[in-house]
Amino acid sequence: MAVEEKVDYHNGKRELTPLAAVEEEKRLVRKIDRAILPITCLLYLLAYLDRSNLGNARLQGLPEEILGGDPKGLLYEWVFSAFYFSYANPIPGTSYRALKAFPSILLDSHYGDWMGNLFYFTNLMLTVLQASAFNLGGIIVCRIGLGVFEAGFGPAIPVYFSLFYTKNELGLRLGYWFGFAAIAGAFGGLIAFGVQSVHFGPNSESDWKLLFLIEGIPAILLGVVTWFALPNRPEATHLFNERERELALERGARGTTADIGLVINRRHIIAALTDWRILACGTIYFGVNCALASISAFLPTIIKTFGYTNALAQLLTVPPYVVGAIVLCMTAYATDRLQSRGLAIASSCAAGAIGYLLVVLVPSNMHVRYFAVFLITSGTYTAIGVIIAWCSETKKAAGIPMFMAIGQCGSVLGANIYPASDGPRYLRGFTITCALMAWATVCAVILYVSYKRDNKRRDELYGKPDPDATVDTSELADKAPMFRYIP
Repeated sequence: MAVEEKVDYHNGKRELTPLAAVEEEKRLVRKIDRAILPITCLLYLLAYLDRSNLGNARLQGLPEEILGGDPKGLLYEWVFSAFYFSYANPIPGTSYRALKAFPSILLDSHYGDWMGNLFYFTNLMLTVLQASAFNLGGIIVCRIGLGVFEAGFGPAIPVYFSLFYTKNELGLRLGYWFGFAAIAGAFGGLIAFGVQSVHFGPNSESDWKLLFLIEGIPAILLGVVTWFALPNRPEATHLFNERERELALERGARGTTADIGLVINRRHIIAALTDWRILACGTIYFGVNCALASISAFLPTIIKTFGYTNALAQLLTVPPYVVGAIVLCMTAYATDRLQSRGLAIASSCAAGAIGYLLVVLVPSNMHVRYFAVFLITSGTYTAIGVIIAWCSETKKAAGIPMFMAIGQCGSVLGANIYPASDGPRYLRGFTITCALMAWATVCAVILYVSYKRDNKRRDELYGKPDPDATVDTSELADKAPMFRYIP
C-alpha cells in the first residue's frame, strides 16, 4: 500500500514525518541497489570465472599441451598458485573505489580514476591472453599478472559497499556479491561441459583455449560498462540529487564514522596490525580460503575420481555451486536480520569440516561423497561471504586488507595439497583442509563470545547506545566507547 508523504515546515526548513522519512530512505536504498549490485555482482562472477577456470581447463587438455603431460600434477599446482602469490597483498590499505588492483590504489590518489581503470582493463586483457599461452612460463606470467591487477578487488568491495549501506544492510549485500563466486563455479562447469560436448571441427583451437576466450571476452565488455556506470563516492557521484546525497551521507555516518574521505588513518593501520581479533578473522579466512582454492582448482578432478567422464564431471560441479550460492544468500539475510554473524560462520565452517571428513571416511560410497561436496561448497562459500561482512565493520580501510592478505595465503596452500600422485583419494589435501575448517569453527566461536562480552562490558560502563546515533570512530576506531560489535 502506498504511503502518503507528509511534509512539516519548521523555521522555514522542510522536514519529513517519520513515516515519510522511512519511505524516502527505502527508495534511496532501492536506487543504490539497482545502481551498484548488478554491476559489482556480475564483475565478481566474471572475475571469479576467469580466476577459477583453470580447474576446468585441466580436464580439457591444458596439461598435455603446455605442461608436458604433468604426470605428478606439480606443474599445474604451480600454475594455479601463481595467481595467489601475487594476489595475497600483505600491505594494509585499500582504495575507497571498487575494482582496482593495489598498484592502482596508490596511483589513484595522485593521478585519478583513469589510472585505476587502466589497471583493471590490463587485468581483463591478461584473462584473454591466457588462451595464447604455449608453455609453462607463458601461462604463469598471465596468472601472476591476474593476481597483481586483481589484488585490490576483494578488499575494495566491502569498503565501497560500506559507503552506501548501513551495517544492518551490509551483510546481505556482501552475501549477494560473494554468492556470485559460487554462481561462477556453476557457470564454469556448464560452459566447460558445452565446450567439451560441441565439436568445432578438426582445425579449431583446443577446448581449454576456447574456454578462456569464451569466459574472458564478456569481462572486457562489462569493463567498458563499469567504467561509465559504476557510481563514485556518495558525495561525488552524479547518481544522487542533492537531497539523496544528503541522506546517503547521513546514512554513512549512522553508527560509525571511521576512515573518511580518501584518507586512511595511520593509527588504525597500527591498531589493525596488533589486534588479535583481526588476526583471528584472518585465521578463519585462511582456513576457508584454503578450502575455496581447493574447490576452484580440483573440484572437477575430484568428481572425476568418483568414476565419471571428463565432460560429466564438469556438469556435476554445477549443483553443489548452485546450492552453495542459495545457502549463502539465505544465511546472509538471516545474519542481517538477527545482527549476529559469529555462530553462522562457525556452523558453516563445521559443515565444511564434516563434508571433508565424509570424503575421507567413506571412500567407496560415491553418493555419500557427492553429498559431502554439497556440504563443502555450502559451508565454504557461506563462511567466506559472512566473514567478509563481519570483519568489514572495524578499522575498515586498514583492517580489511590485512585479514584478507592472511586469508589469501590459505589459497596458496589450498592450491598445493592435491598432487596427482595422491589421487584418487587425496587424503593429504582432504585432511589438511578438514583440520583448518575445524579450527576456523573454534576461532569463530571464540570471536563470538569475545564480542558479546565486550559489548556487555561497554553497556555496563557507558550505557546502551542508540543504534542510529553517529559514533565517532575516526580516532579510536572500534575502541570508541559507544561502538558495539556485531557478535
